[in-house]
Amino acid sequence: MKYIDLFNHLKNIENYTDEHINIDENLEIRNFSFESKYRFLLPGGPGNSDDYEFIPSALEDYEPDVIQQMLNKKDSKIVENIRFRYHVILPRSEAKSKGVIFMFHGFNEKYWSKYLPWAHRLCEITGKAVLMFPIAFHMNRAPAAWSNSREMFSVSEQRKSRHPNVIASSLSNVAISTRLHNKPQRFIWSGLQTYYDVIDLVEYIKAGHHPCIDADASIDFCSYSIGTFLGQILIMTNKDGYFSNSRFTTFCGGAVFNRFSPVSKFILDSEANVSLYSFVVEHLESHLKRDEILRHFLTAHDEGVNFRCMLNYKTLTAYRDEKFGQLADRIYAVTLEKDEIIPPYEIVNTLLGVQRNNNVRIDVLDFPYPYKHEDPFPALTKIADEVDRQFTDVFARIGEFLK
Repeated sequence: MKYIDLFNHLKNIENYTDEHINIDENLEIRNFSFESKYRFLLPGGPGNSDDYEFIPSALEDYEPDVIQQMLNKKDSKIVENIRFRYHVILPRSEAKSKGVIFMFHGFNEKYWSKYLPWAHRLCEITGKAVLMFPIAFHMNRAPAAWSNSREMFSVSEQRKSRHPNVIASSLSNVAISTRLHNKPQRFIWSGLQTYYDVIDLVEYIKAGHHPCIDADASIDFCSYSIGTFLGQILIMTNKDGYFSNSRFTTFCGGAVFNRFSPVSKFILDSEANVSLYSFVVEHLESHLKRDEILRHFLTAHDEGVNFRCMLNYKTLTAYRDEKFGQLADRIYAVTLEKDEIIPPYEIVNTLLGVQRNNNVRIDVLDFPYPYKHEDPFPALTKIADEVDRQFTDVFARIGEFLK
């Protein structure tokens, strides 16, 4: 089946309701429920009770205040982010899978459609289960209203009124842009929540409780864009040696955060980007001095230290370079020449290190059709054959590495 046909087929059959979804005679999608134990980390939770929201009295000129209505709900109270379902694509078999590949998606993603063919192809090539885990407040871990154009129209209009010079504001990114502009530390807390969620799921698998993944299954990673940030923290931290033999692949990702250019109608608007960059890069050290909880997580825990070293190219540089040097033979990156969101040279700078002495394999590819970071494989009939060739090539490379 060609890429465009596979894309459309998987998009049409995907849902979170059915326990089993047959893809073809060989593969299926299984849906499993998950509940996060880490709502206490989030703003409004018992471990993070600081209140950073707008002061309603300062917004009297805006009636009704739809932005404030969206922000007033505490992150720790958003049920969709706590209890949700995740997909696993795997061979149709009575036996549990002997290997699992965790797949992590990009920033501001709402649907798995783009990734389903990727997971399908990796499952075909490797024979391993591919577990598609959503980052906090993304995919089905976000309220449906955040991806509803009608619901977001008023928020978007009000946001443009307040910030008339905003760049790349859209109905697609207005929810995440509004939330991160208002409280940029959400990026850190939701990232840590997702990290701990994945560790819990790994421990659940290793305890032999997962219905379709063996307790002794190999664990590998395939990540994309900001999902690579999560995967890097997992493999660098290597909690209790869980990932000592794991292989890690990334597509269009791998650079430290302050070398991203995420202003896009599909990712973040310019106002949110400035706020986020200011907090997590320019003024993070000042915030750590004032915020005892944040300081504890980012300085006293290995996962927090690794998170921090991936925010700023100039922070803990020697430490980061040494980490990637130790992991070099188990990391493989595929990036695209014309990627303007996470440029390939920034991925090279991060993974190979300052001295360029980390032996990480990095392939920089270019496609013969117009593409962009957010859509490397357009499902368009007029270029279907060429897209199929490039898709096949990319995932043959990644799949072989993960075998």
